[in-house]
Amino acid sequence: MKTTALSQTHIDLGAKMVPFAGYSMPVSYEGVNAEHETVRKGVGVFDVSHMGEFLIEGPKALALIQKVTSNDAGKLVVGQAQYSCLPNETGGIVDDLIVYRVKDEVYLLVVNASNIEKDWNHISKYNKQIGADMRDISEQYSLLAIQGPKAVEAMQSLSSIDLSGIKFYNFVVGDFAGIEHVIISATGYTGSGGFEIYCKNEEVKQVWDKVLEAGAPYEIKPVGLAARDTLRLEMGYCLYGNDITDETSPLEAGLGWITKFTKEDFVNKKGLAKQKEQGVQRKLIAFEISERGIPRQGYSILDSNDKEIGTVTSGTMSPSLGKGIGLGYVPNIFTEIGSKIYIQIRKNTIPATVVKLPFYKAK
Repeated sequence: MKTTALSQTHIDLGAKMVPFAGYSMPVSYEGVNAEHETVRKGVGVFDVSHMGEFLIEGPKALALIQKVTSNDAGKLVVGQAQYSCLPNETGGIVDDLIVYRVKDEVYLLVVNASNIEKDWNHISKYNKQIGADMRDISEQYSLLAIQGPKAVEAMQSLSSIDLSGIKFYNFVVGDFAGIEHVIISATGYTGSGGFEIYCKNEEVKQVWDKVLEAGAPYEIKPVGLAARDTLRLEMGYCLYGNDITDETSPLEAGLGWITKFTKEDFVNKKGLAKQKEQGVQRKLIAFEISERGIPRQGYSILDSNDKEIGTVTSGTMSPSLGKGIGLGYVPNIFTEIGSKIYIQIRKNTIPATVVKLPFYKAK
């Protein structure tokens, strides 16, 4: 089991540690609901150093990224980031990722922890013809996510950068918590604002300690992966392995907006273009259940005749809304907002309604 540079720190703080993507990670400290509320109303800090980072450099860097990703990285200027995915050759998704343009010919790809090796092999396969410089720096770098409406105010004393000036999906390279040249980005996964800090493993303990110290007057708390999951689900953000996989098309998943057919050839462009032209047969929907019960991944989605029409890909009891929410793929006929479906929760068939995302809307 791999560890992050802060694993012992989490254990000392009383975190419940669990295996996740090959790493020992903190799933919770004082409980998912309290940690969730901390991020929604104040400020919390996550250690997400298990995520993977690849540097793609040189004059061929953009050509490689354009080939393997679905979005148009050619539109990025230095200091911008972009949500994208790696399409596979058969219509599915290798992974979703964030592309950062760090310098003119330097890009940082941030990938999911469980897919580091798979993504590296997939990109390397296409790089044989292109010849960009690739480096896997996942083992050398740590990543903290400082999230919540009070994040900027709580952390401003730690940096000479105007943190409030970093727009969503933008980043700066600057000083933070006494460390020079860290990436400070606003690409949050919670829907409550804040930013992320990329630094070297040997620097992250200093950053973590100073973050907790500066955030103390704002009642900052460390937050685990369980609350990270409930927070992202309330926003309807896809989780790889649940809502998107090697078998799900980006068009089925509602990710047509990151699939840019206007750019030159990319992996499976023709196949996805044909799918767009013909239309998909199923789509990822969001639903709320109207009675007691918690939808879980793998539960059956039924029609009014108790016929199975799909499967829940992500589900939870929403701490913010106090009701069961979830995502799942169903045939097009059931995808209209307001459509009635049913969730099989053990022996009970619970009515649910298809709703528009996000589930949670900040007041």
